[in-house]
Amino acid sequence: MKMKYAHHFHAYQPGDIVYVKDGDGSGPIEYEERKSPVAIKIRGEEVKGENWTKAMLYSYEHIADTLSRMKGISVDIEPFTFLMLLHYHKSAFEDAVELLGKFDAVPTTPFHPIVPHFDEFEQRILARVSFDFYAPLIGNKPVIGYWLPEAVITRRSAELIESSTDRKLVFLLDERQLLYDFPQAKHSCNRYGNSFVFGREWSISDAFAFNTLDVPGLVSATLALRDGHKEKLGVPYLVFTASDLESLLGNPAQLDRFTAWMEGLERNGVERVSAMEFVRKKLTGGFKRLDGECSFEMGVKDYSSWSDYFDLSTDGKTSDCRWLGYRRADGKVFAREVNGRKISQLWKVAFTRLFEELNRVVRRGVLKGLEGLGANAEEFLVRYARVFFRDYYDYFGMDTSLDYVLEPAGGDRNALKLGRVYYLMLLANHSCPRFWENLDTRVAFGNVAVMTKALIELIDYFDGNELQNLFVEAYLKLLNFESLYHIWNFGAMPSLEGWETSEDAWRDALRPEVPNSGYNVVTRAALYVGRRDLGGELRALIEGYNLDWAVADTGHIPGERHGHWENQEWCEHRR
Repeated sequence: MKMKYAHHFHAYQPGDIVYVKDGDGSGPIEYEERKSPVAIKIRGEEVKGENWTKAMLYSYEHIADTLSRMKGISVDIEPFTFLMLLHYHKSAFEDAVELLGKFDAVPTTPFHPIVPHFDEFEQRILARVSFDFYAPLIGNKPVIGYWLPEAVITRRSAELIESSTDRKLVFLLDERQLLYDFPQAKHSCNRYGNSFVFGREWSISDAFAFNTLDVPGLVSATLALRDGHKEKLGVPYLVFTASDLESLLGNPAQLDRFTAWMEGLERNGVERVSAMEFVRKKLTGGFKRLDGECSFEMGVKDYSSWSDYFDLSTDGKTSDCRWLGYRRADGKVFAREVNGRKISQLWKVAFTRLFEELNRVVRRGVLKGLEGLGANAEEFLVRYARVFFRDYYDYFGMDTSLDYVLEPAGGDRNALKLGRVYYLMLLANHSCPRFWENLDTRVAFGNVAVMTKALIELIDYFDGNELQNLFVEAYLKLLNFESLYHIWNFGAMPSLEGWETSEDAWRDALRPEVPNSGYNVVTRAALYVGRRDLGGELRALIEGYNLDWAVADTGHIPGERHGHWENQEWCEHRR
């Protein structure tokens, strides 16, 4: 059979940071983590962690054992996730490195932001860092994959990534993002600008991830995609699926289900090759091509993604409305249901706009500081990855010396403080708070806590400078998150059902889900850090608040309810 098959696994954990400890920027950050014990079951074995992140990372050894027997697999591991794996479970890290040497390692954007929501300056920095980070894992391969977080892409974002490497890239997306102009493009080698693109079969991918088809059903659904025309011509074509690595942990039998699915395809004569290997063979003559194949230009919808609310689509394609809180097509704010409660997603509109503003503020401060030092800002900030991810780079014997990092700053060690602040800002932009429907989650708390630390360190760095008030005002917007409804006139926004932009809907969406605080999670996290870090005259910024309510406890994330939490009611932080 000429059908080929590939599966991609995306690995990402945001961490359970509740507080970043002080530092001068000369070394990796140190932080305090949430203590909210949880366990998950894999093949009948219970894997425990003091928080969700650690439980997930401890489980990677089970995944590595299964995947080591596979082929045709590609994997991306988000850099901060990879670093945590090295710190928490070194043997699993080493297994992952070995796996990525066997499979196609796919570079991905550090810190898992929604890339097109970033300024182009950040996009360039992160693109360059992603290839630097993955350099030991991709070797000299001429064709490599690229995974954008949540697969959210625009043509401009793709161009910035392309400009950061001399390799041919294959962007791994979802078929609902692609704009097919002719049927022969389906499952073929298609161009996207100067790169190539593949879209996963979303229905089969989801059937595996959410356990809606048994193994024979998965095999049958895959074989049903047989292309008789290409089979007759003897032209290989690729059926591509993708899922989060966590999909292997959705229930105790998932690892065995995946193995049986792959074995079932092999028994039916389906060869497994990665999407990148498929493109490589098409380009080098290893696989026969259709006339014009690898020259077909594939359209991709800007701001589409692999995991949007597809039921809100107006054109049969995805968008990024899941992270915006409103439908991009008509600007209407919508609601989603969580545990029987309809929650307006207006909070996402505010969260997105606020973090875009805070990112600009931090960038302005960092660039102003680096300008004062006479530094080449972009080159320095790229090299600062060697400090932030030092242990990872040291593992591969790459240069992490301060002489190397500070060369673009003329050796001035003050640049290290600014590099640290900039990377804290990047770390505070994980996409996951806006992935979920409820605001009060451990991931929202983590983003706000880290951003707060970045702002407070800028307040300290610019002590006595006229810019200091800019960072104070930014911190106050985190503290006063609830007031943004009126400041930004959200009540004037259109809504899908007519109620989602009302003040009552806004207040309900911000309602705390823990019994020991009356503050929304944004205010709570900003206070939690400010209570520890603000002294002197700056202490007055928080004196009017009830500091007993500045706790790190949050609500649970709906998608993590299957874990066996010691506290099922809320996601606590045990002091």
